[in-house]
Amino acid sequence: MYADHADYVFQVSYYLGTLFNALLYGVELVIYCASVHIIIRCGAKPMRSRGARFLLAFSTGLLLLTTVWAAIEASLGQRMWIANPNYPGGSAEYLAKNAPMGYKIAGSAAAVVLNMMTDGLLLYRCYVVWADVRVIIFPLFLYLSTVPLGILALFVNAVESNARLWLGGMQPYTLAYTSVAISSNLLVSALICVRILFLARHTRAALGDEAAHMYTNAVALVVESALAYAVCGVVYVVVLAVQSSMSVMFASCYVMFTCLASQMIVLRVLMGRAWTQEAVARSTTRIQFTTVIVVACPSSDATQNSHESGIGHSRVPIELWTDAELASCDDHGDLIERKP
Repeated sequence: MYADHADYVFQVSYYLGTLFNALLYGVELVIYCASVHIIIRCGAKPMRSRGARFLLAFSTGLLLLTTVWAAIEASLGQRMWIANPNYPGGSAEYLAKNAPMGYKIAGSAAAVVLNMMTDGLLLYRCYVVWADVRVIIFPLFLYLSTVPLGILALFVNAVESNARLWLGGMQPYTLAYTSVAISSNLLVSALICVRILFLARHTRAALGDEAAHMYTNAVALVVESALAYAVCGVVYVVVLAVQSSMSVMFASCYVMFTCLASQMIVLRVLMGRAWTQEAVARSTTRIQFTTVIVVACPSSDATQNSHESGIGHSRVPIELWTDAELASCDDHGDLIERKP
Protein backbone atom coordinates (compact mmCIF):
# COMPACT_ATOMS: atom_id res chain seq x y z
CA MET A 1 0.00 0.00 0.00
CA TYR A 2 1.38 3.41 -0.99
CA ALA A 3 0.47 6.71 0.64
CA ASP A 4 1.03 8.64 -2.63
CA HIS A 5 3.06 8.56 -5.81
CA ALA A 6 6.13 9.96 -4.06
CA ASP A 7 5.98 7.13 -1.54
CA TYR A 8 5.72 4.61 -4.39
CA VAL A 9 8.80 6.06 -6.13
CA PHE A 10 10.63 6.07 -2.81
CA GLN A 11 9.91 2.40 -2.14
CA VAL A 12 10.94 1.34 -5.64
CA SER A 13 14.13 3.38 -5.36
CA TYR A 14 14.90 1.97 -1.92
CA TYR A 15 14.37 -1.55 -3.23
CA LEU A 16 16.68 -0.98 -6.21
CA GLY A 17 19.22 0.62 -3.92
CA THR A 18 19.18 -2.48 -1.71
CA LEU A 19 19.77 -4.67 -4.78
CA PHE A 20 22.69 -2.51 -5.87
CA ASN A 21 24.10 -2.72 -2.35
CA ALA A 22 24.00 -6.52 -2.45
CA LEU A 23 25.47 -6.74 -5.97
CA LEU A 24 28.30 -4.28 -5.43
CA TYR A 25 29.03 -5.66 -1.98
CA GLY A 26 29.73 -9.00 -3.65
CA VAL A 27 32.12 -7.30 -6.07
CA GLU A 28 33.85 -5.63 -3.12
CA LEU A 29 34.27 -8.99 -1.38
CA VAL A 30 35.89 -10.51 -4.48
CA ILE A 31 38.34 -7.62 -4.93
CA TYR A 32 39.15 -7.58 -1.21
CA CYS A 33 39.89 -11.31 -1.18
CA ALA A 34 42.10 -10.91 -4.26
CA SER A 35 44.04 -8.13 -2.53
CA VAL A 36 44.53 -10.17 0.64
CA HIS A 37 45.62 -13.17 -1.43
CA ILE A 38 48.33 -11.12 -3.14
CA ILE A 39 49.65 -9.82 0.20
CA ILE A 40 49.74 -13.30 1.75
CA ARG A 41 51.26 -14.90 -1.36
CA CYS A 42 54.12 -12.42 -1.41
CA GLY A 43 55.34 -13.75 1.94
CA ALA A 44 58.73 -12.31 2.79
CA LYS A 45 59.02 -10.31 -0.42
CA PRO A 46 59.19 -6.51 -0.30
CA MET A 47 55.41 -6.29 -0.63
CA ARG A 48 55.24 -7.79 2.85
CA SER A 49 56.32 -4.40 4.19
CA ARG A 50 54.74 -1.64 6.16
CA GLY A 51 53.12 -0.38 2.96
CA ALA A 52 51.45 -3.74 2.36
CA ARG A 53 50.23 -3.86 5.94
CA PHE A 54 48.78 -0.40 5.55
CA LEU A 55 46.96 -1.42 2.36
CA LEU A 56 45.59 -4.47 4.17
CA ALA A 57 44.33 -2.35 7.06
CA PHE A 58 42.93 0.24 4.64
CA SER A 59 41.09 -2.40 2.61
CA THR A 60 39.72 -4.04 5.75
CA GLY A 61 38.44 -0.68 6.93
CA LEU A 62 36.68 -0.15 3.61
CA LEU A 63 35.05 -3.57 3.83
CA LEU A 64 33.86 -3.05 7.41
CA LEU A 65 32.36 0.36 6.68
CA THR A 66 30.63 -0.95 3.56
CA THR A 67 29.27 -3.87 5.57
CA VAL A 68 27.81 -1.44 8.12
CA TRP A 69 26.16 0.60 5.37
CA ALA A 70 24.69 -2.37 3.49
CA ALA A 71 23.49 -4.11 6.67
CA ILE A 72 21.72 -1.00 7.98
CA GLU A 73 20.02 -0.35 4.66
CA ALA A 74 18.79 -3.96 4.53
CA SER A 75 17.62 -3.84 8.16
CA LEU A 76 15.64 -0.64 7.61
CA GLY A 77 14.05 -2.21 4.53
CA GLN A 78 12.98 -5.22 6.61
CA ARG A 79 11.41 -2.95 9.25
CA MET A 80 9.67 -0.86 6.60
CA TRP A 81 8.26 -3.61 4.34
CA ILE A 82 7.82 -6.63 6.57
CA ALA A 83 7.29 -5.35 10.09
CA ASN A 84 5.26 -2.24 9.21
CA PRO A 85 3.94 -2.50 5.65
CA ASN A 86 0.80 -0.40 6.26
CA TYR A 87 2.18 2.37 8.41
CA PRO A 88 0.04 5.56 8.17
CA GLY A 89 1.73 8.09 5.94
CA GLY A 90 3.82 5.56 4.04
CA SER A 91 7.23 4.01 4.32
CA ALA A 92 9.15 7.27 4.37
CA GLU A 93 7.03 8.47 7.27
CA TYR A 94 7.78 5.27 9.17
CA LEU A 95 11.52 5.63 8.65
CA ALA A 96 11.44 9.28 9.67
CA LYS A 97 9.53 8.59 12.89
CA ASN A 98 10.75 5.13 13.91
CA ALA A 99 14.19 4.45 12.45
CA PRO A 100 16.53 3.88 15.43
CA MET A 101 18.85 6.80 16.11
CA GLY A 102 21.84 4.45 16.21
CA TYR A 103 21.00 3.11 12.76
CA LYS A 104 20.85 6.55 11.19
CA ILE A 105 24.05 7.73 12.84
CA ALA A 106 25.99 4.55 12.04
CA GLY A 107 24.85 4.47 8.40
CA SER A 108 25.59 8.14 7.79
CA ALA A 109 28.93 7.92 9.62
CA ALA A 110 29.99 4.92 7.52
CA ALA A 111 29.21 6.84 4.32
CA VAL A 112 31.07 9.97 5.46
CA VAL A 113 34.18 8.07 6.60
CA LEU A 114 34.21 6.03 3.37
CA ASN A 115 34.12 9.25 1.40
CA MET A 116 36.99 10.75 3.37
CA MET A 117 39.12 7.62 2.98
CA THR A 118 38.58 7.43 -0.77
CA ASP A 119 39.12 11.13 -1.39
CA GLY A 120 42.28 11.01 0.72
CA LEU A 121 43.60 8.09 -1.33
CA LEU A 122 42.80 9.91 -4.57
CA LEU A 123 44.67 12.98 -3.34
CA TYR A 124 47.72 10.85 -2.65
CA ARG A 125 47.49 9.16 -6.06
CA CYS A 126 47.23 12.60 -7.67
CA TYR A 127 50.44 13.61 -5.90
CA VAL A 128 52.13 10.39 -7.06
CA VAL A 129 51.35 10.86 -10.75
CA TRP A 130 52.17 14.58 -10.74
CA ALA A 131 55.15 14.40 -8.34
CA ASP A 132 54.44 18.01 -7.37
CA VAL A 133 52.79 19.01 -4.10
CA ARG A 134 51.66 22.34 -5.57
CA VAL A 135 49.16 20.56 -7.79
CA ILE A 136 47.14 19.25 -4.85
CA ILE A 137 47.02 22.43 -2.72
CA PHE A 138 43.54 23.52 -3.82
CA PRO A 139 42.07 19.98 -3.89
CA LEU A 140 43.50 19.51 -0.38
CA PHE A 141 41.70 22.65 0.77
CA LEU A 142 38.42 21.32 -0.61
CA TYR A 143 39.06 17.95 1.01
CA LEU A 144 39.69 19.48 4.43
CA SER A 145 36.52 21.57 4.14
CA THR A 146 34.45 18.40 3.75
CA VAL A 147 35.38 17.26 7.26
CA PRO A 148 33.30 19.83 9.22
CA LEU A 149 30.56 19.77 6.59
CA GLY A 150 30.33 15.99 6.81
CA ILE A 151 30.15 16.00 10.60
CA LEU A 152 27.47 18.70 10.54
CA ALA A 153 25.38 16.87 7.93
CA LEU A 154 25.79 13.64 9.86
CA PHE A 155 24.29 14.87 13.11
CA VAL A 156 21.65 17.16 11.61
CA ASN A 157 20.20 14.40 9.45
CA ALA A 158 20.46 11.87 12.28
CA VAL A 159 18.16 13.87 14.55
CA GLU A 160 15.84 15.08 11.77
CA SER A 161 12.43 13.37 11.75
CA ASN A 162 10.94 14.92 8.61
CA ALA A 163 9.71 12.36 6.09
CA ARG A 164 10.50 14.76 3.25
CA LEU A 165 14.19 14.02 3.79
CA TRP A 166 13.58 10.40 2.83
CA LEU A 167 11.38 11.42 -0.10
CA GLY A 168 14.09 13.60 -1.60
CA GLY A 169 13.29 16.84 0.19
CA MET A 170 15.92 19.55 0.37
CA GLN A 171 18.72 18.58 2.72
CA PRO A 172 20.89 21.71 2.79
CA TYR A 173 23.71 20.29 4.88
CA THR A 174 23.85 17.02 2.98
CA LEU A 175 23.71 18.88 -0.34
CA ALA A 176 26.48 21.27 0.71
CA TYR A 177 28.69 18.45 1.95
CA THR A 178 28.11 16.26 -1.09
CA SER A 179 28.63 19.14 -3.53
CA VAL A 180 31.99 20.09 -2.03
CA ALA A 181 33.10 16.45 -1.83
CA ILE A 182 32.15 15.78 -5.44
CA SER A 183 33.80 19.00 -6.61
CA SER A 184 37.02 17.89 -4.96
CA ASN A 185 36.66 14.42 -6.44
CA LEU A 186 36.01 15.73 -9.95
CA LEU A 187 38.99 18.06 -9.79
CA VAL A 188 41.35 15.33 -8.59
CA SER A 189 40.00 12.83 -11.14
CA ALA A 190 40.49 15.36 -13.94
CA LEU A 191 44.06 16.06 -12.81
CA ILE A 192 44.87 12.35 -12.73
CA CYS A 193 43.33 11.76 -16.17
CA VAL A 194 45.24 14.64 -17.74
CA ARG A 195 48.50 13.51 -16.20
CA ILE A 196 48.07 9.87 -17.26
CA LEU A 197 47.31 10.94 -20.84
CA PHE A 198 50.42 13.13 -20.81
CA LEU A 199 52.56 10.32 -19.41
CA ALA A 200 51.05 7.89 -21.91
CA ARG A 201 52.30 9.94 -24.84
CA HIS A 202 55.83 10.13 -23.45
CA THR A 203 55.89 6.47 -22.43
CA ARG A 204 54.76 5.29 -25.87
CA ALA A 205 57.33 7.50 -27.55
CA ALA A 206 60.13 6.11 -25.39
CA LEU A 207 59.17 2.47 -24.93
CA GLY A 208 56.58 1.69 -27.57
CA ASP A 209 52.90 0.82 -27.31
CA GLU A 210 53.35 -2.66 -25.89
CA ALA A 211 55.54 -1.62 -22.96
CA ALA A 212 53.35 1.37 -22.13
CA HIS A 213 50.05 -0.50 -22.38
CA MET A 214 50.05 -1.68 -18.74
CA TYR A 215 50.10 1.88 -17.38
CA THR A 216 48.18 3.78 -20.05
CA ASN A 217 45.26 1.61 -21.17
CA ALA A 218 41.60 2.47 -20.64
CA VAL A 219 41.33 0.37 -17.48
CA ALA A 220 44.26 2.22 -15.93
CA LEU A 221 42.66 5.55 -16.77
CA VAL A 222 39.27 4.60 -15.30
CA VAL A 223 40.62 2.95 -12.15
CA GLU A 224 43.42 5.39 -11.33
CA SER A 225 41.09 8.39 -11.66
CA ALA A 226 38.11 6.68 -9.94
CA LEU A 227 36.02 7.77 -12.92
CA ALA A 228 32.96 5.65 -12.03
CA TYR A 229 32.95 7.10 -8.52
CA ALA A 230 33.08 10.65 -9.88
CA VAL A 231 30.29 10.10 -12.42
CA CYS A 232 28.03 8.43 -9.86
CA GLY A 233 28.65 11.29 -7.44
CA VAL A 234 27.65 13.89 -10.02
CA VAL A 235 24.40 12.05 -10.76
CA TYR A 236 23.64 11.79 -7.04
CA VAL A 237 24.20 15.51 -6.47
CA VAL A 238 21.92 16.41 -9.39
CA VAL A 239 19.13 14.09 -8.19
CA LEU A 240 19.50 15.40 -4.65
CA ALA A 241 19.38 19.02 -5.81
CA VAL A 242 16.13 18.53 -7.75
CA GLN A 243 14.57 16.87 -4.66
CA SER A 244 13.73 13.60 -6.38
CA SER A 245 12.46 10.59 -4.44
CA MET A 246 15.01 8.51 -6.38
CA SER A 247 17.88 10.07 -4.44
CA VAL A 248 17.90 7.14 -1.99
CA MET A 249 18.82 4.74 -4.82
CA PHE A 250 21.64 6.93 -6.12
CA ALA A 251 22.88 7.41 -2.55
CA SER A 252 23.35 3.64 -2.29
CA CYS A 253 25.21 3.50 -5.62
CA TYR A 254 27.39 6.44 -4.63
CA VAL A 255 28.39 4.92 -1.29
CA MET A 256 29.20 1.53 -2.83
CA PHE A 257 31.27 3.04 -5.64
CA THR A 258 33.08 5.09 -3.01
CA CYS A 259 34.34 1.83 -1.56
CA LEU A 260 34.97 0.08 -4.89
CA ALA A 261 37.00 2.97 -6.30
CA SER A 262 39.53 2.74 -3.48
CA GLN A 263 39.59 -1.05 -3.45
CA MET A 264 40.35 -1.28 -7.17
CA ILE A 265 43.21 1.20 -6.79
CA VAL A 266 44.61 -0.88 -3.92
CA LEU A 267 44.40 -4.02 -6.06
CA ARG A 268 46.27 -2.38 -8.96
CA VAL A 269 48.97 -1.19 -6.56
CA LEU A 270 49.40 -4.71 -5.16
CA MET A 271 49.52 -6.16 -8.68
CA GLY A 272 52.27 -3.72 -9.64
CA ARG A 273 50.20 -2.11 -12.37
CA ALA A 274 49.52 1.24 -10.74
CA TRP A 275 51.55 4.35 -11.37
CA THR A 276 54.37 4.81 -8.88
CA GLN A 277 56.83 7.63 -8.35
CA GLU A 278 59.53 5.52 -10.00
CA ALA A 279 57.34 4.81 -13.04
CA VAL A 280 56.52 8.49 -13.39
CA ALA A 281 60.21 9.39 -13.14
CA ARG A 282 61.11 6.87 -15.84
CA SER A 283 58.40 8.20 -18.14
CA THR A 284 59.46 11.82 -17.80
CA THR A 285 63.24 11.27 -17.93
CA ARG A 286 65.14 11.35 -21.23
CA ILE A 287 66.20 7.82 -22.04
CA GLN A 288 69.53 7.10 -23.79
CA PHE A 289 69.74 3.89 -25.73
CA THR A 290 72.89 1.93 -26.55
CA THR A 291 72.75 -0.24 -29.62
CA VAL A 292 75.32 -2.91 -30.42
CA ILE A 293 75.65 -3.78 -34.09
CA VAL A 294 78.05 -5.97 -36.00
CA VAL A 295 79.84 -4.69 -39.09
CA ALA A 296 82.39 -6.13 -41.44
CA CYS A 297 85.80 -4.50 -41.29
CA PRO A 298 88.66 -5.53 -43.52
CA SER A 299 91.71 -6.83 -41.68
CA SER A 300 95.22 -7.14 -43.00
CA ASP A 301 95.17 -10.91 -42.62
CA ALA A 302 91.76 -11.12 -44.17
CA THR A 303 92.92 -8.94 -47.06
CA GLN A 304 95.84 -11.22 -47.68
CA ASN A 305 93.61 -14.29 -47.49
CA SER A 306 91.09 -12.70 -49.76
CA HIS A 307 93.57 -12.92 -52.63
CA GLU A 308 93.73 -16.64 -52.03
CA SER A 309 90.22 -17.62 -51.00
CA GLY A 310 88.13 -14.71 -52.18
CA ILE A 311 86.77 -13.94 -48.73
CA GLY A 312 88.20 -11.61 -46.13
CA HIS A 313 86.05 -9.84 -43.53
CA SER A 314 86.09 -10.06 -39.73
CA ARG A 315 83.01 -9.33 -37.57
CA VAL A 316 83.61 -6.44 -35.14
CA PRO A 317 80.99 -5.13 -32.63
CA ILE A 318 80.49 -1.38 -32.68
CA GLU A 319 78.48 0.60 -30.08
CA LEU A 320 76.42 3.49 -31.38
CA TRP A 321 75.21 6.08 -28.83
CA THR A 322 72.33 8.48 -29.07
CA ASP A 323 74.73 11.40 -28.58
CA ALA A 324 76.16 10.56 -32.04
CA GLU A 325 79.53 9.14 -30.98
CA LEU A 326 81.07 7.42 -33.97
CA ALA A 327 83.20 4.28 -34.07
CA SER A 328 85.19 2.74 -36.88
CA CYS A 329 88.04 0.29 -37.33
CA ASP A 330 91.50 0.63 -38.75
CA ASP A 331 93.27 -1.51 -41.32
CA HIS A 332 94.20 -4.05 -38.65
CA GLY A 333 90.59 -4.52 -37.49
CA ASP A 334 91.06 -2.52 -34.25
CA LEU A 335 88.31 -0.15 -33.08
CA ILE A 336 88.93 3.55 -33.34
CA GLU A 337 86.57 5.99 -31.55
CA ARG A 338 86.26 9.47 -32.92
CA LYS A 339 83.98 12.33 -32.02
CA PRO A 340 81.75 13.91 -34.65
